[in-house]
Amino acid sequence: MKINGMLIENTFAEAFNMKASRVIVTADNEKWAKNAALSFTGFATSVIACGIEAGIEKKLGKNETPDGRPGYSILAFSMSRSQLEKQIETRAGQCILTCPTTALFSGLESEDMIPLGKNLKYFGDGYQISKKIQGKRFWRIPVMDGEFMCEEMTGRVPAIGGGNFLLLSKNRSSCLAACEVAVDVMSKIENIITPFPGGVVRSGSKVGSKYKALIASTNDAFCPSLSGITGSKLNKNVNCVMEIVINGLSADDINKGIKESLIAISKSKYSKDIVSVSAGNYGGKLGQHHFHLRKILK
Repeated sequence: MKINGMLIENTFAEAFNMKASRVIVTADNEKWAKNAALSFTGFATSVIACGIEAGIEKKLGKNETPDGRPGYSILAFSMSRSQLEKQIETRAGQCILTCPTTALFSGLESEDMIPLGKNLKYFGDGYQISKKIQGKRFWRIPVMDGEFMCEEMTGRVPAIGGGNFLLLSKNRSSCLAACEVAVDVMSKIENIITPFPGGVVRSGSKVGSKYKALIASTNDAFCPSLSGITGSKLNKNVNCVMEIVINGLSADDINKGIKESLIAISKSKYSKDIVSVSAGNYGGKLGQHHFHLRKILK
């Protein structure tokens, strides 16, 4: 199957059940809201070592935030309910509370609620005060630039992590540029994030390793430098492979991200150097969700 001349391999991405939450950070201006959001989502590329996978969902205008200030919405995902709760509280305290002029709000309503400012309030050392507005409790914590406003709880919902596709390219520059096209498209789609640096992964992994201490290791089948050594899935024209991982609140959200971004790549000037589009999976044996590339693009 080809779209605008770009070959789509007959394969699928394998993804997993996760739990997710959305928080909204605001500040006096966009610069400081972004500083806080970037800090919160730092070191959150993979649950393998980071605890959660998180990213900026979108920039919010003054008319889209609870307090009428510039802001950003952040999505955070984890395999573990308790880890998601722990990481959100820790990052709220270390990355949002500490950042000048910020406030923090829930971005999801759910029957399953987890602490946001519920325990963070104790930083106020007894001087914190609360107010209930429309059934929601907010905490005002005294800090050196005034007060830090934080909603007490946020929602936790079922989600999916690990949707993906691989770009197999003739060269690195076109591969990266095509990835940037895809990430730009997905940054405009609600309910999804691309959690890796700049939204792109160069170190795709497989389960297991020759070394017992490692649970994952380099995906040698997609490493161009190993094409003559290992069981390679690359032909002689492929000199670079990059991956985009997509986490979303639903399968439909991930489908939309994959479809719109691949169509955008196929229409770009970089598509001539894309040998094919593939996806990462484990033979369908581990993940609960399968995203078949050709089916999505029909």
